[in-house]
Amino acid sequence: MLTILLACFLSFSACDSGKDEPAPEQPSKEDPVAPLKIGYGLAIGNFTAEKLTYAKSVGVSYVEASGMGLFLDGNRNFKLSDEEIVKRLTEAKKAADAAGIKVWSVHMPFGQNIDLSLLDEEARLDVVAKHKKLIGFLKILEPQIILFHPSYYLGLNERDRRKSQLIKSATELDKAVQSINATMVLENMLGPELLASNGRERPLMRTVEETVEIFQRLPKTIYSAIDMNHIKNPENLIKAMGSRLKTVHIADGTGAAENHFFPCTGEGKNNWNAILAALEEVKYTGPFMYESAFEDEKDFAACYQSLYTNYINSK
Repeated sequence: MLTILLACFLSFSACDSGKDEPAPEQPSKEDPVAPLKIGYGLAIGNFTAEKLTYAKSVGVSYVEASGMGLFLDGNRNFKLSDEEIVKRLTEAKKAADAAGIKVWSVHMPFGQNIDLSLLDEEARLDVVAKHKKLIGFLKILEPQIILFHPSYYLGLNERDRRKSQLIKSATELDKAVQSINATMVLENMLGPELLASNGRERPLMRTVEETVEIFQRLPKTIYSAIDMNHIKNPENLIKAMGSRLKTVHIADGTGAAENHFFPCTGEGKNNWNAILAALEEVKYTGPFMYESAFEDEKDFAACYQSLYTNYINSK
């Protein structure tokens, strides 16, 4: 019908029969267009021209480079020479550029021995030094965001001291991140209850209250990354972070385990209408960055559009 109307507009005589005709049917209301660009986490070792070109063709605009264990292992040892690291990152950037995809963020390595909150001061300083060295290489990717975990699992009754150590590490690393024209973010961690297995406590930033407390002590130049799988009712953390929110990890879950379900499978318990409303409320404009199980990159845009349409229709 829209084509017929357009033809009439361009050539009046073609449609003018001289008779009173019934008013034409109006085209059905189109679905609202989801406003955010699409991104997804991709291991740096998988940055190939073929994969990235395909991702771009199905609506992906950004990637988060993960898999930094390719360069730095869990014991803080660099696994490749400086020259090899430069070569791998240069090739990855070339593949992304050729595909027309931008590196939005880099997920920094994490683990028990590369924890920003280590109590042993000599070890903590070494963690910071190794991260700073890696950040120097990551400039090649021209990322906008450098993402860190605030801690690994903690020992019992050391939480307050760990927070202080994290803040020292983050403050120093923020300067290194700014030196490559990027923004530092810290990600909330899974923590349905304080105690985990083997006599350990859950990582830092496990609740809304603790995340807010830590961010009040951090430099204002450090921002928040919110993982929708790591907390029950993530919309509450989104609203608490407000303008401090800089990036997201999109996945469904229960808030009780590392599920990372694809949001449109219905396996998780997230309220996506509430999440999208919260993102709109805080004026989030970064990518809709998936960190979830998926079968094909072509599903990302369709899933986000479906979630957004449901949200708009629920208003």
